[in-house]
Amino acid sequence: MRRLVVLALILAGCATVADSPDYSALPRWTTHAIAQARGDVRVLPDGRRQAVRYEGWPTQDFGSFRTYAYDDARPDVPVSKATPPTGVSGDAKKGRALFLSRAKAPCTGCHLVPGADVWPAGNVGPDLSAIGDRRLPEAYLYQQVWDPRVTFPNTTMPPWGASGAFTAEEIVHLVTYLQTLKGPIPPEQDAERNPFTRGRPTGFGDNLDPTNNPAVVLAEDAEKLWNAPGPNGRACANCHDGGATRSMRGAATRYPKFVAAYGRVMSIEDFLTVHGPERTGRPLLAESEDNVDLAMLIKMASNGMPVQVDVTSAEARAALARGKASFYRRIGERNHSCADCHTPERGANKFLGGRMLVDVTEGLTRHFPTWRTSQGAAWDMRRRFQWCMTPLGANMLAADAIEYAELELYLTSFDNGKPMSVPGIRH
Repeated sequence: MRRLVVLALILAGCATVADSPDYSALPRWTTHAIAQARGDVRVLPDGRRQAVRYEGWPTQDFGSFRTYAYDDARPDVPVSKATPPTGVSGDAKKGRALFLSRAKAPCTGCHLVPGADVWPAGNVGPDLSAIGDRRLPEAYLYQQVWDPRVTFPNTTMPPWGASGAFTAEEIVHLVTYLQTLKGPIPPEQDAERNPFTRGRPTGFGDNLDPTNNPAVVLAEDAEKLWNAPGPNGRACANCHDGGATRSMRGAATRYPKFVAAYGRVMSIEDFLTVHGPERTGRPLLAESEDNVDLAMLIKMASNGMPVQVDVTSAEARAALARGKASFYRRIGERNHSCADCHTPERGANKFLGGRMLVDVTEGLTRHFPTWRTSQGAAWDMRRRFQWCMTPLGANMLAADAIEYAELELYLTSFDNGKPMSVPGIRH
């Protein structure tokens, strides 16, 4: 019982925050981000809407679904009861293709089913390898795929039919496929295929070794930018003596924080977008290489020092309340929240596909910016937020949005007392 009480207090946030978030006094903010990171949507000549995202990212517009924007007052996807359509014959082969389709989900991100081609499978949801043996009514299975909230109000499974991700006919095919999955389940030839027997990831070695982590080299090269005069003839070094390593020691441990001059919470990256041009005349747009590299250089000066973001001032408490509300807010076509993946009682410490979902109570932010081996680039926390939005079926906000800053503050509150280690290295 004591452990449950402690866990409940942790999940309430490392800080005691206001019960009801107040959105009334926030400033209007004009983004200072690169074009790909502003969350814009453009209208094509044929009238179709296309989201502007980073090169190689999907451009589908999810404007029909709720986002993290504080002024987006749309409700959750409405709970919807449904029955299988008449006159549709299920095709198990089509159902399996839909189950594995990356364009649709794939369902294997959360559920294990038989097949050597099922890789990587996750275990956020139950193993469905022999669900056909349960002889569940087709109408019941249809409803669970269409909108499982009818039966399980707190489920993390998306309302696939209610949101329009799958059509009624496609769900019939999925149900037909699921009914074919019966035992005995063949023995695993590869323990790594099965998320229930797969080993926990071991990491990528020393993240501060420049021969192992390319982001370290990028950060060290940013010292040139630190010392280079901008268009107005001044450099960062003119105001901060002793180089970034000495003058910035400890600074990053306090970010994100409320910055009175701008009336909002800011990360180091946010602050650079406005402070840099004001002092040097050089633009440091959010998600630009200069911004991310300089932020890494500044944060590296605090490596080994404990995170100590403010969680007690009135401004911090108000921001934490809003950030916490965002953490639990369900958004997008899949009607998911951050909490669905990153809290111990939901998806944390389980596999989503081949990726182990990190537990928010262990801290998520003190390694960012981090080198993404799968992307060949250094990402800050905001690009990671934006990346999450796309598979959730939600349009992203601008990288320097206040909503993201306060969400990052809430997440960073769990890192308080833990040592910084920037840049990280992740897949």
